[in-house]
Amino acid sequence: MQLLKTLCAIQAPSGNEGAMTDFLLDYIHKNMSRWKTKPEIFSGNGFQNCIVLVFGKPRTAVYAHIDSIGYTVRYKNQLVKIGGPGAETGTILIGEDSTGKIECSLVNDKNETKLLCKYNREIERGTSLTYKPVFKEDKEYVQCCYLDNRLGVWNALQLCETITDGAIAFSCWEEHGGGSAGYLAKFLYEKYNVSKALISDITWVTEGVPHGNGVVISLRDTGIPRKKFVDHILSLANKSSIPFQMEVEGSGGSDGTEIQRIPYPIDWCFIGAPEDNVHTPEEKVHKKDIESMVNMYKYLVEKL
Repeated sequence: MQLLKTLCAIQAPSGNEGAMTDFLLDYIHKNMSRWKTKPEIFSGNGFQNCIVLVFGKPRTAVYAHIDSIGYTVRYKNQLVKIGGPGAETGTILIGEDSTGKIECSLVNDKNETKLLCKYNREIERGTSLTYKPVFKEDKEYVQCCYLDNRLGVWNALQLCETITDGAIAFSCWEEHGGGSAGYLAKFLYEKYNVSKALISDITWVTEGVPHGNGVVISLRDTGIPRKKFVDHILSLANKSSIPFQMEVEGSGGSDGTEIQRIPYPIDWCFIGAPEDNVHTPEEKVHKKDIESMVNMYKYLVEKL
């Protein structure tokens, strides 16, 4: 879990993903010599802070967003949300402006009409603040801020070790409206005719989806994937010995929702481990669900 702990500690809220991009590119170049297939790497101009890895002759792409929720400092230490953070008063936030590193506490008034950070000086406007990471691990669970979606990124990096034919897209802005998954899907469709997508992201523990019963295959959320494609994934999953569960939700979205909006015939399905304490500093995921997520992705990318 050391790699996951490292990923959770990197500050990369939506729109400010550069530190995560740099870390991933460094990790890829240092480790790809031991991977089964050496990928072609696309990044930089035309990709903003995103990264695309292409292995062999890809048929399916795996999308993992590298950004997180957080806050932007406004005026007089007022805060504006990035995405949908759910922290309470007293939560420790960290960041950095031109004066130096910052560690402050969140003040969330009773009516939630104004967010502030308590600090000994006025922080420069536009500064990004994120949760201070406290990584916890026991025999059954891992717990930390930003498992959504550092765990999805971690899963994609595990897949890199064994994948022969496929693509992995590390996307941005997903937590605050999306936008990058669409042009990444366009690139992969036009250059490699990749028309299938799996969304490596984290979903919710609910009354129908408990901890420890396996990775979740989502039948729908705010987006509705094509049933024929999802049924094909379910038929493959049922033939495996990998535990999984299914969810049906009417809210929430992902890079899959973005892909569905573009004028290209690309099928998608969200597959990810369920977590508790969503968008708080204490997101929590069961290790059995992490294991089945990794195994399911390795299995499906090979079979699809």
